[in-house]
Amino acid sequence: MIDFCHPGSPGKLTGVVTGRRQLQAFIAAALRSPATVGAVAPSSTRLAQRLTAVVPGGGNPVVVELGPGTGSTTAAVQRRLGGRGRHLAVELDTMLAEHVARAHPSVEVVVGDAAQLTQLLARHGVSEVDAVLSGLPWSLFRPDEQRAILAAAAAVLRPEGAFCTFAYVHALPLGGARRFRALLDEVFDEVLTTRTVWRNLPPAVSYVCRRPR
Repeated sequence: MIDFCHPGSPGKLTGVVTGRRQLQAFIAAALRSPATVGAVAPSSTRLAQRLTAVVPGGGNPVVVELGPGTGSTTAAVQRRLGGRGRHLAVELDTMLAEHVARAHPSVEVVVGDAAQLTQLLARHGVSEVDAVLSGLPWSLFRPDEQRAILAAAAAVLRPEGAFCTFAYVHALPLGGARRFRALLDEVFDEVLTTRTVWRNLPPAVSYVCRRPR
């Protein structure tokens, strides 16, 4: 069942309906494939805004989103673009991809593996992008899978482009998180860690990466 908001409906009601849809889609994905959902809740609006800060504020940028999930970051990208450029979202889960496509008709949703990003974008006539945002559950991937995805993202970035992803604060001391952070340093010349986004479940930091090696 799809809910419809009539023109003139209060913005607060629209936000509640959208949030409910995202939560329903998230729960369905977690139940359907728990091994591929690495979060306990959809990303918050505050974290989504932090990730989209790397999206150019002018011109007609090409933005790629890896693992849009239920679409919380997708919505933030759309707001920042304001109708400019192109926004492609790569999602492996077909049902989540359908959810994002329905919720955001202007987004080009691509069903596929992020490790094959170069080939997926080529089918859409894209060879270079201005920003890559990732909501992928890195902790669920093997080191070789992480490396393949990061290499694919780095390969399509323009020289002045940026890659942005996030990590949960509670996991930062763990070996897997430290290895992933070291891998970012291998792939990119500059990796900046932002301040903690406390208004997220769990709290998270984001990594802003530039200049692929």
